[in-house]
Amino acid sequence: MRLNKRLADMGLCSRREADEWIERGWVRVNGAPAVMGVKVGPQDRVTVERQAEAAQAQRVTILLHKPMGYVSGQAEDGHQPAVTLINAHSHWREDRTRTRFAPAQLRGLAPAGRLDIDSVGLLVLTQDGRIARHLIGQDSEIEKEYLVRVALDGAEARNTQAQFPSEKLALLRHGLQLDGQPLKPAKVSWQNEEQLRIVLREGKKRQIRRMCELVGLKVVGLKRIRIGSVLLGPLPAGQWRYLGPGELF
Repeated sequence: MRLNKRLADMGLCSRREADEWIERGWVRVNGAPAVMGVKVGPQDRVTVERQAEAAQAQRVTILLHKPMGYVSGQAEDGHQPAVTLINAHSHWREDRTRTRFAPAQLRGLAPAGRLDIDSVGLLVLTQDGRIARHLIGQDSEIEKEYLVRVALDGAEARNTQAQFPSEKLALLRHGLQLDGQPLKPAKVSWQNEEQLRIVLREGKKRQIRRMCELVGLKVVGLKRIRIGSVLLGPLPAGQWRYLGPGELF
């Protein structure tokens, strides 16, 4: 396999980061400096210089409380990307880490997952390819928890919970398909008469809104409050903090 894939499979970095390390001469194969595009087998010994570990230690991961009206990734239809909210002024004053904001932390900072323009809550942006792969890689099983305010489609009456059939709630938990593919089982429960708690282990585009549409529900509001074991907590909308050294997804 290609060396960058080998390094990624070892859990050391992303493929893009691996290419950077190879270009800088920080990767060796059987004791010799690696070259870009080289392929390695199981018998080849791959080692990484300490400079790579030091560079990786400086990469930051940021937790943002995304407000409505911002897109997760590239700007589109006149809407600004969430990364434009990351600056010294919007850094949460109660951040317990000792990390100070520097413009260099914006270089390569990318969202690890999406949050729709009309959704709010926890959005992770990271420079660390390992974290991105852990959260959004094909084999990721990280839970993402949402509070979802819903109404019966086409109805104005309140107390959606009382009018919503139990068999449709069961369908939300398991049995729906999107884009011709069955969805993984989800945890779905009522938090109150108008709000569902939904926990997913996947992240298809606008998944919760589309799931709700399939069972006759309209999403009125959607907020992500947890990714893995990391909580949104009291972080104010439009502000951000660093992932702490002891925090793991």
